[in-house]
Amino acid sequence: MLKPSDSLVPSAPDGPDDARTGLTADAIKKGIRDNLFYALGRFPAVATRNDAYLALAYTVRDRLLRRWVDTLHTYYRKQSRTVAYLSAEFLLGPHLGNNLVNLGVMAAAREATRALDLDLDALLEQEEEPGLGNGGLGRLAACYLDSLATLQIPTLGYGIRYEFGIFDQAIRDGAQVEITDKWLRLGNPWEIPRPEIAYDVGFGGRSLSGTDERGRYRVRWVPGRLIKGIAYDTPILGFEVRTTNILRLWKAEAHESFDLDAFNTGDYWGAVNDKVASENLTKVLYPRDEDLAGKRLRLEQQYFFVSCSLQDMVRLQLQTNPTLDGFARKFAVQLNDTHPSIAVAELMRLLVDVHGFEWDTAWDVTRQTFGYTNHTLLPEALECWPLPLFASVLPRHLEIIFEINQRFLAEVAARWPGDDDRLRRMSLIDETGERFVRMAHLAVVGSHAVNGVAKMHSELLGKSVLRDFHEMWPDRFSNKTNGVTPRRFVVLANQRLAQLVTTTLGDGRWARELDRLRALEKHATDAGFRQAFRQVKLANKQDFARVIAERTGVRVDPSSLFDVQIKRIHEYKRQHLNVLHVIALWRRMHENVGKTAPRTVLFAGKAAPGYRMAKLIIRLINGVAEVVNADTRTRDRLRVAFVPAYNVKLAQQMIPAADLSEQISTAGMEASGTGNMKLSMNGALTIGTLDGANVEIRQEVGAENFFLFGLPVAEVQRLKAEGYRPAAFVERDEELAEVLELVASGTFSRGDRELFRPLVDELCAHDPYLVLADFRDYVDRQADVGKAFLDADRWTKMAILNVARMGYFSSDRAIAEYCKDIWNVAPVPIGG
Repeated sequence: MLKPSDSLVPSAPDGPDDARTGLTADAIKKGIRDNLFYALGRFPAVATRNDAYLALAYTVRDRLLRRWVDTLHTYYRKQSRTVAYLSAEFLLGPHLGNNLVNLGVMAAAREATRALDLDLDALLEQEEEPGLGNGGLGRLAACYLDSLATLQIPTLGYGIRYEFGIFDQAIRDGAQVEITDKWLRLGNPWEIPRPEIAYDVGFGGRSLSGTDERGRYRVRWVPGRLIKGIAYDTPILGFEVRTTNILRLWKAEAHESFDLDAFNTGDYWGAVNDKVASENLTKVLYPRDEDLAGKRLRLEQQYFFVSCSLQDMVRLQLQTNPTLDGFARKFAVQLNDTHPSIAVAELMRLLVDVHGFEWDTAWDVTRQTFGYTNHTLLPEALECWPLPLFASVLPRHLEIIFEINQRFLAEVAARWPGDDDRLRRMSLIDETGERFVRMAHLAVVGSHAVNGVAKMHSELLGKSVLRDFHEMWPDRFSNKTNGVTPRRFVVLANQRLAQLVTTTLGDGRWARELDRLRALEKHATDAGFRQAFRQVKLANKQDFARVIAERTGVRVDPSSLFDVQIKRIHEYKRQHLNVLHVIALWRRMHENVGKTAPRTVLFAGKAAPGYRMAKLIIRLINGVAEVVNADTRTRDRLRVAFVPAYNVKLAQQMIPAADLSEQISTAGMEASGTGNMKLSMNGALTIGTLDGANVEIRQEVGAENFFLFGLPVAEVQRLKAEGYRPAAFVERDEELAEVLELVASGTFSRGDRELFRPLVDELCAHDPYLVLADFRDYVDRQADVGKAFLDADRWTKMAILNVARMGYFSSDRAIAEYCKDIWNVAPVPIGG
C-alpha cells in the first residue's frame, strides 16, 4: 500500500500552455484536441456536438482535478475541521459554464473553441442538467457548496445520485405531462466513480441483545437485507481560488449482483432480482408517496444516503485517529431539512452498537455534531413516518428513538412538572390516532443548533411549529437568511449586466464581495448609465423572447413588461392569484379601463405528479393563454405563456429578462425563497407579500422600490381564527365575481364548465391560502406596476437600486454566518 507523502502530489505544470493545466486559449485548445483523441477516441471529421462538449468538459475537468488533489492533500495534512452538508437534493445546474466562470477562463475558452470552429454557446447548451433537486431546497444546497469552496472551507456535500432526476415536463393540450429525466443518457464527465468507497446499508431484520466481553449490555442489529452504496464524486471549485471540494453522491447496488445458482437452474429473472430491487432505491428523485410502497421507498432512500455518509465520515476520522472520540471536532454535520434527520439515530447506532460508546458519551458527541436547518412552516411538510412502516424498515433505529424520547421527555417533565400536554406536543412520537415518528422533533433534539432561513421564518418557527422547543432551548435557535451565488446567477447568467457592473465599478471584485454593488447607487441618477442598463435588459428580453417562441410558439414583444412567476406550482405560492389578475387585466383592456403598460405574463414551474390542484392551475394558465393570445383586440398589449420544463438552465435565461418578480405567497407560508433574490439581483422589481425573505428584501432595497400588497401574518391568522368566509369577498367585489364566473363558465376550457369547477369551488368554499382575500389589493398594486413601467426613467432607477442593494443576499454572507455561529470552522487556503 502506498504511504501518504508529499511525493505523491504531481509536480507543477510545465507552463501556462500545458494541455492539462494551462489556462490560456492555446492550452485549452490543445486540451480539447487531446481529450477528443485520447479520452473519446474521436477525430474532428466524425465528432458530434456531444463529442465536442465532452472534450471541452474533460479539458476543464483536468484543471479542476489538479486543484482537487492539492485541496485534499492540504486537508489531509492539516487534519482540517470539515463541514458535511447532508441534503436529499442538490440542484446543481450545468457544470461547464459555472466552472469556466470560477476558473476565470470563459474568454479563453471562447477563443479556443472559435479557433477550432466550435460554438461555445452551443456546447454550453449541449450539457444535460443534473436533475438532482426539486426546487429551492436543492438550489440552495448548490449555492452553499459554491460559497463554501469560494470561502475556502473544507467541505463534503453528501446526497443521492438519482439515475432519473426530477421529471422533464411537457405541456399537452394545456396539461402537464411528466417525462423521465434521463440526465445520464450521454454520460456525465464531471463525476469520478469511487467503487472502492462502498458501504453496506441494512434494512429490516431484528435486534439481538446481550453483554459484551466486559459485561456491558449491548445490542446488535441483524438486517434482513443489505444494499451496497457506491460513491460518485464531483469536484466543486470555488470562485478565483484553488479550493476544490467534494460533492459525494451515493448510488445503490446489490450486495450480490448476480445469482449464479438461479441462472444455472434456468431462473434468469431470479438471477438479477436482487440487482434490480436494490438499484431501484436510487432510481428516481422523490417517488410518489401517496401509497405505502412510495413512503417506504422514500424512507429507505433517506436512510441509505445518511448511513453511507456517516460511515464515510467514520472511515475518514479513523484514517488518522485511533478512536471516534474527536468525531464532533472533526465534522460539523448540517441537516438540510428533515430528510436526513434519521442521521441522529444512525450516528447513535454507529457509536453505541458498533464502536462501543456508552450512551451518554455517544449522545454528547451526536448533539455536538449536528445542526438542523428547518425550511418550512407547513406542519404537513414536517416529515412523519407511520410507526409500523418505520419499525419494518429500521427496527433498531426505532428502539434508539424510543430511548432518546424517554430520556428527553424526562428532561421536559423535570422542567415542567405535570404538563402532560407539553409532553404530548414535544414527544418524538405522535400518539394521536395512528402513531408516527416526528422527524423534525428528532432533528431538534439531536442537534446543538437549529436555524430558520429568513428573519420572519425564524421568528414564526419559534412561535408556531417548534414553539415548545424554542421555550426549552432558546439559545439553540438562530436565523440564517438564505443567499444565492452571484457567480452563476449574474456573472454567468447575465453576462451583459456583469460586464456593465465591472466596467462601472472598475473591477470584478463585486462577484466575491457583493456589498460592493452599493457603489452603483450613485449611478442610478446618471442618464447614460440608466440607458446602458435599459439596453442590457432589452437585449436579455430579446434573447428570451426567442426562447419563448421556440418552446411555446407564443411571440411576445420584448419592449413589453415581462411579468415573471417562476417556482414550484403550489396553492400556497398562488399562481392562481396571478392568473385571476391576468383575466381581470384582460377584461379591463376590453373596456379600456385605465392606461397600463403592454405586458407579457410568464409562468414556469413543475407540479408534483400527484398534486391534482397544482396541475389544474397549470391547465388554467394555459387555458387563459390560449384565449388571451388569440384575442385580436388585446394581444398587442397582453400575452401569456407557460414555459415548460423549468430548470436551472431555463432560469439562467429567464431571470435576466424579468422586469417584475412575482413573490405572492400567502404571508407566513414561504420560509424564505431564493428566486426572489435572484430576480432582484438581476434588476427585476418585486410585487410581493410580507412573506419569507421578501420582508428583508424590501428593507434592503427600500419600500419605495417594492410593490407591497396583501394581508400580513397577524391579519392572516386573525381572519382564519374568526372564521374566514371567502364567498363574502366575492359578494362585495363585482370584478372578482365576474373573473371567477369567466373561469367557471368554460371561457378558458373551450366551453367545458366542469374542468375548472374543483378549482373555483375550492376557492369559494375554503380558499386555505386567502387568494380571494388578497385579490383586490393585488389587482390594485398591479395597476401601480403598470403605471410605473410607463415611466422608463423611474422604473430603471428602481431596478438599478434593487441590484445595488442586494449584497446582503449573497450565499457567501450566509455561509460566513453558518461558519461563525454554528459550525466553528475557518478557511484553509490552498496554495499552488
